[in-house]
Amino acid sequence: MFRLSKVLGFGVSAIVAAAGLMFVGPSSSAEAVPATIPLTIKNTSGRSEPVYVYNLGTELASGRQGWADANGTFHPWPTGGNPPTPAPDASIAGPPNGQTKTIRMPKFSGRVYFSIGQKIVFKVSTGGLVQPAVQNPSDPNRGILFNWSEYTLNDGGLWINSTQVDMFSAPYAVGVKAANGTVTSTGRLKPGGYDAVFSRLRSAGWGGLIQSGPDGTPVRALSPGHGIEAGGIPADVMNDYINRVWSKYSTSTLTVTPFVNEPDTKYYGRVSGNVMNFTNAAGAVVTSFQKPDSDSVFGCYKLLDAPNDTVRGPISRTLCAGFNRSTLLTNPNQPDASGTDFYRDAVTNHYSRIIHEQMADGKAYGFAFDDVGAHESLVHDGNPQEAFMTLEPFN
Repeated sequence: MFRLSKVLGFGVSAIVAAAGLMFVGPSSSAEAVPATIPLTIKNTSGRSEPVYVYNLGTELASGRQGWADANGTFHPWPTGGNPPTPAPDASIAGPPNGQTKTIRMPKFSGRVYFSIGQKIVFKVSTGGLVQPAVQNPSDPNRGILFNWSEYTLNDGGLWINSTQVDMFSAPYAVGVKAANGTVTSTGRLKPGGYDAVFSRLRSAGWGGLIQSGPDGTPVRALSPGHGIEAGGIPADVMNDYINRVWSKYSTSTLTVTPFVNEPDTKYYGRVSGNVMNFTNAAGAVVTSFQKPDSDSVFGCYKLLDAPNDTVRGPISRTLCAGFNRSTLLTNPNQPDASGTDFYRDAVTNHYSRIIHEQMADGKAYGFAFDDVGAHESLVHDGNPQEAFMTLEPFN
């Protein structure tokens, strides 16, 4: 998961462990991946305002944080201050509506931001780059229309996603071209999907997630974890479902098989008191979880923390997916493999449900570990020739 923290450093381990975004491992195609690849940005938004693009992250060769210019040249952030000081202007002029622009992506782990109409306000503190935090009413970016894609380009290839983990906003799709010319893409909404997300959030009683501009037009919908923080939805919105799960597994067993390629690796969960203890095949307790609150469920953190290890993290990821998709009561064997069974309970992550319903391919990053079962909006190629980002119509 990628929570929009006030100060966030980018790195492969951060994206893998914190975002649940992608596996970055060795590849036989290492020599085939050049130092930079082209990123072609196409603007089909239908909007006349100027577009600004930012490529921010960690230079993998050095571990330094900074930004890349249009040529893919790395620039480290200067030393920041406390309070934070203005960051250098890292913006790249994006393509006008109906046009394309190609820039170069270096071997980075980070984000490609874009904004429409105004530049994003970035600052640098003593701890690193200060990111937008639009759940905060005083954040200077609250009224700016922007979004971002997360990616890693390394010797193993390119992983790039369309993410809604923190918010749903300006629509876009991403893609990658393989050596044989095939383009794989994801993130495209159905026709009318952009408007439908906002209208269906209101119908579900989750309209408090929506932030609007001065003219009343929606600018974004916060993810439910940020919505709790901002007071848009009740802090106990998932409690009824959480309580029912804890009750069920006080008298029955939840079986978690966290690795697709290791079907014999299983863990068994039973609730005793306020704690769900997981045992291995030998009956030894390997990890335990206190009953989570709604924010822990939506954020897949706090009481559902998922360290980058081989036991607790994979179990927590599976639990997080089951809570958000509301499959833990209907299937005692997790993860649930069938997307048709997701979000069926009246108490569920309606934000993620609605976004998935409006995606052309059904895939999204509606919450941190939406990649459990491969339901995430992510594309990868080990020998990428070109990456794509398409700004989509607002309808």
